[in-house]
Amino acid sequence: MKLQKILTIVLVASLGLLTLLAFKKKKQKINYPSYKGLVMCGYQGWFRTPGDGGSRGWVHYGTRGFDTDNITVDMWPDMSEYKKTYKTAFKNEDGSSARVFSSLDASTIDTHFKWMKDYGIDGVFMQRFYGITKKGKGREEATSILKNAFKSANKYNRAIAVMYDLSGLKKEESCYETLVNDWKQLIDEIHFNKGINKENYLHHNGKPLVAIWGVGFQERPYTATSSEVERFMDFVQNDPKYGNFSVMLGVPTRFRTLNKDCEPDPYLHEIIKKADIVQPWLVGRYKMPDLQNDKVYRKQIADDVAWCNANNVYYVPAIYPGFSWYNLKRMKGQGNENNANLNAIPRLKGAFFNKQIDITIEEGVEMLYVAMFDEIDEGTAIFKVTNTPPVNGTFSDYEGLPSDHYLKLTGEAGKKLKATKKVK
Repeated sequence: MKLQKILTIVLVASLGLLTLLAFKKKKQKINYPSYKGLVMCGYQGWFRTPGDGGSRGWVHYGTRGFDTDNITVDMWPDMSEYKKTYKTAFKNEDGSSARVFSSLDASTIDTHFKWMKDYGIDGVFMQRFYGITKKGKGREEATSILKNAFKSANKYNRAIAVMYDLSGLKKEESCYETLVNDWKQLIDEIHFNKGINKENYLHHNGKPLVAIWGVGFQERPYTATSSEVERFMDFVQNDPKYGNFSVMLGVPTRFRTLNKDCEPDPYLHEIIKKADIVQPWLVGRYKMPDLQNDKVYRKQIADDVAWCNANNVYYVPAIYPGFSWYNLKRMKGQGNENNANLNAIPRLKGAFFNKQIDITIEEGVEMLYVAMFDEIDEGTAIFKVTNTPPVNGTFSDYEGLPSDHYLKLTGEAGKKLKATKKVK
């Protein structure tokens, strides 16, 4: 009888251990263990409207409202699939009021992630701007958008990662305390370092990945040194509770040569070498003739790849379908600036985008960053845009192509990348 009790106890303990191990194994499931072989998009999620339940009114559609005298977008979204829409002062050709979406609505985020699934786009980096990382309504609402994105990423099995954008950081200001506090709260609120929100969180080099964008730019009021970005990197890489993350750094085009758009400080190279991935911002820097000249764009990519290989850092260039910020610059009184005209960098019906994809893959790039999924302010969006925008405004469009044309091209880019020997 005593032996039977002992065997029963051993059996129960063994079953308990097996259950615990099975549960632990399930929790550790990672759907995106590496950035390698993926095409990720930047996702702004910053469009807001009056009546969307938030506190901000019109944001990123206009400056002091949203009408013909206050407009900062160059494209109009195709609104046919959104569940919630908002009336504007703009008019369609039939006289009806043109409508837009709010990024604060969970249904908007869900629609966008559904498109990613439908067209085979791997996922997105969710932009988190420095200005909203402090306490208050702004942070609460931005975090709500992020939480909705995690829900949709899990629903559609898409990769997702957080990208801090240092835009808004002031001269000689350190980002460290603010970002550390925000980071701790995010981890505690969303738990993307464990549980179900970890399953679709993008990993690289065996760890979840966080991006920090805006390091080393010449025109910024802060510097790589004053921002203390290296100190924040050390925290997310090594903190015993909130760390153990890989890092991707968003840097200027000329990060390698430390000139032109890049601050001329060799310290930037020291920071980059402590990161896992470097992502140079190439948006607005090149047009089709540059891509057709092997001594310009192709040489830039090839030399960047060689530098990163020599310094043991992965390389992911930002590619983009075109560029247009006519309305944005007009509202700021900067209409005579370079690239300030409508369609300043023409899309050429996708030829410009495809040429970048082909060159980068040919030069050995193993991962891509598309700028951007939803950026209609600067005309780089790949999501569904209408060819029949409101008549009482000046807008760009998709040159008569279907509204999902660039979603298809981005999905095809992923197939091309995965077909290369290096990323199979």
